[in-house]
Amino acid sequence: MPVPQRMGPVKPKQGSNVPSHLTKIPTVKLTKKKDEDDGTEMADGTDEWTQGKTLIKPPDQLDLSEAELKEEFTRILTANNPHAPHNIVRYSFKERSYKPISNVDQLAVHLVLDGNLLHQDSDEACRQRARQGLEKGNMPVESTVAEMDNERPDTPVFGEGVAEEFGAEERPDSAESKSTRREQKLTNQFNFSERASQTLNNPLRQRECQTEPPPRANFSATANQWEIYDAYVEELQKQERNKEKHKAQSMKKEEEKSRKKTAVVETQSDDITNVGRAAKIMERMVNQNAFDDIAQDFKYFEDASDEFREQEGTLLPLWRFQYDKAKRLTVTALCWNPKYKDLFAVGLGSYDFSKQGHGMLIFYSLKNSTFPEYIYPTLSGILCLDIHSSLSYLVAVGFYDGSVAVYNLKEEDDEATYRSTAKSGKHTDPVWQVKWQKDDMDNNHCFFSVSSDGRVASWTLVKNELLFTDITKLSVGGATVERSEEARHLTMACGTSFDFHKKIDYLFLVGTEEGKIHKCSKAYSSQFLETYDAHNMAVEAVRWNPFHPKVFISCSSDWTVKIWDHTVRSPMFTFDLNCAVGDVVWSPYSSAVFAAVTIDGKVHVFDLTVNKYEPICQQLVAAKKTKLTHIEFNPVHPIIIVGDDHGFVTSLKLSPNLRKKPKEKKGQELPKGPEVEVAKMEKLLNLLREPDNS
Repeated sequence: MPVPQRMGPVKPKQGSNVPSHLTKIPTVKLTKKKDEDDGTEMADGTDEWTQGKTLIKPPDQLDLSEAELKEEFTRILTANNPHAPHNIVRYSFKERSYKPISNVDQLAVHLVLDGNLLHQDSDEACRQRARQGLEKGNMPVESTVAEMDNERPDTPVFGEGVAEEFGAEERPDSAESKSTRREQKLTNQFNFSERASQTLNNPLRQRECQTEPPPRANFSATANQWEIYDAYVEELQKQERNKEKHKAQSMKKEEEKSRKKTAVVETQSDDITNVGRAAKIMERMVNQNAFDDIAQDFKYFEDASDEFREQEGTLLPLWRFQYDKAKRLTVTALCWNPKYKDLFAVGLGSYDFSKQGHGMLIFYSLKNSTFPEYIYPTLSGILCLDIHSSLSYLVAVGFYDGSVAVYNLKEEDDEATYRSTAKSGKHTDPVWQVKWQKDDMDNNHCFFSVSSDGRVASWTLVKNELLFTDITKLSVGGATVERSEEARHLTMACGTSFDFHKKIDYLFLVGTEEGKIHKCSKAYSSQFLETYDAHNMAVEAVRWNPFHPKVFISCSSDWTVKIWDHTVRSPMFTFDLNCAVGDVVWSPYSSAVFAAVTIDGKVHVFDLTVNKYEPICQQLVAAKKTKLTHIEFNPVHPIIIVGDDHGFVTSLKLSPNLRKKPKEKKGQELPKGPEVEVAKMEKLLNLLREPDNS
């Protein structure tokens, strides 16, 4: 091997370019600093070896002056990682936005090496030593501990002399002595028992006693099939008797519990009803104070600007009725209570047949617009309803699933009193209209319904069930479907609306999805009395005039409203509203006034005595993208209610021009009564009939 040679001191050459101030730098300090960094102490002879060392200037070194060389640059070393990112953001679910992280991990790992070293006091190390056997020269734990105690001085002195005298290996506080002191003695693996379990157990004792032997008897008999059968029968009879006893006991317990519950409920209900009535009165008073300006407008306000308009009117918005749980439902039916003039019913469902769900029957009062008076949730969406004219607590409802039901407001139960089922002959398609009629010969209440399955059915309330009778079946060909094999092949028509004549009980009109209107009779179910080619799309509503016996009105999604004389097959008046019409209704105070709603959110009010071509009021009453679905006149007050597809009901007051009556002349009294309204409509019809007659 080549032996490393020790270099001698190198003397600088005379012609070198090294500056004088570089050669004069003491080399001792540099070597000392290097030694301090290495953590070792050098001997005194190292200064001689470093004295002759020179510095070689690199060619690209800067030439600095003495002041620049002596200038100090202070740099502070911190524990921060310069490569750690400072712009990390995390998504905050609390504030729903990205937020920067203030604390960034500054730890930089340069080397990770997994080792296989074990601590000498760990269980795994003890098991390995026990498997491999003790090392040579290791003494038992007890002897080493005893020797260490003898060698340990009374008063230990810590210093350099002690370390030199005993050595690092013989000190009692060394790591090796601690490890030997902590080593546990290996237990005997073959015959070992803990000291705590080496206790004397008392021997088991036997206690015997003498008793009399049980009584015994010898029995012998023959077992035949009939004897086995009789035994089984007796056993079954015993079981039945026991069941009857248990049932009687359970029935008695249930009766006692029910009596206690009813007693408690009655006492509670009495208290609640008393408090509830007072709370309802209090709520109405609070609402009346909160909406006092609306109540004043409803009672006293008359729009004075009508005097300066040319026979045109306006609608004043009043209350807005809404229920939080019905916001996603559509107002599919409206009906005023004939007895309580401030109470009206609202049917809620959906016209979007791909999003059918639950429905709701709600009753509102003008005295409290913030919360409904009655709420009846339904499993299927409601499409129509009607309140009985004399028994105002009976409400007939038609559903999307084809069933009809009758609700009784006097009962506290939320369920319907009567409901049709598939067994009792319910419709197979949605029910679009229901109407109460006069009682039958046995004084049973009855109502009629029309559905998309083409059936017009009569429903009679008998005891606790609904009995149906098919009045007529609609067909596309224009004749009713008879119950014969040939007639079964005809296509059924879809009924969408119908209305009964106000004076002639057996006469009624049916509107279909094909746009036709059929005049039918209860007495003649085999054929139609008349068929009108009314509209190009589905007939949304058809209504008889409440005053004139020959006039009815219809509306459709083809943007038109038409007025008919049922003795003439062509319409008397046709109005184009430039949008699909949702509903049309006659006014209760004039035979020539009617109102309609369109899906663009507008209400159109017509008065034929004023203008036979255009509405005298056309007003937007709903927000954008809100469709109006139904409209109803109040039978007494000069207001109308309008429903939309968001579940809201808006009440509007008619201005004086919309309900104007002829002026009285001096000394003459104007005739009043239905005859005047009939003459008014007859006069309008004569204007249209005279050209034809001529």
